[in-house]
Amino acid sequence: MGIKRASTFHNIRGAASFALGFTFAVTFVLISALAAAQEQAAPGQKARENESFMATVGRWFEEQTANARKKVESFGSAASDAAKTTVEGARDAADAVARIPTARAVSGHEKCLMAPNGAPDCVSAANTICKAKGFGSGKSVDMTTSEVCPAKVYLSGRSTGPECKTETFVSRALCQ
Repeated sequence: MGIKRASTFHNIRGAASFALGFTFAVTFVLISALAAAQEQAAPGQKARENESFMATVGRWFEEQTANARKKVESFGSAASDAAKTTVEGARDAADAVARIPTARAVSGHEKCLMAPNGAPDCVSAANTICKAKGFGSGKSVDMTTSEVCPAKVYLSGRSTGPECKTETFVSRALCQ
């Protein structure tokens, strides 16, 4: 049993040596191909006839390092912009939270006016409710919509008709 383990270890070590050598050979060929491709990719530059392979590889590594440095610098700029935006957002949120203690939700029943486009405009209704309770301004929190019909519609046995119209009311507002 001890002999079998030793021979297995020897076979694994031989396979690892072969894999390492193969990887080195493939890497060498790929670097050579990349260096040659970059030489051909820049036709505007003079071909460096006296430059050795190692000098070409060294120049290629310098160019890659410069490109990586530029990317890192631009990443730093983007991170700085994101941090500034986050700080501004946090400042705005802190301002909103600071105003909350002075805010209070109040109930009421104020009809919303109709805007020129036909939609209900409840901003003035919310402000009216808040001013009636002693606050300066407000925003609508809860609204109620109802269909209002003249009495003749109900007396005729109908529950709706062309004479009926929809009205919107602010029933709760957040006042400051």
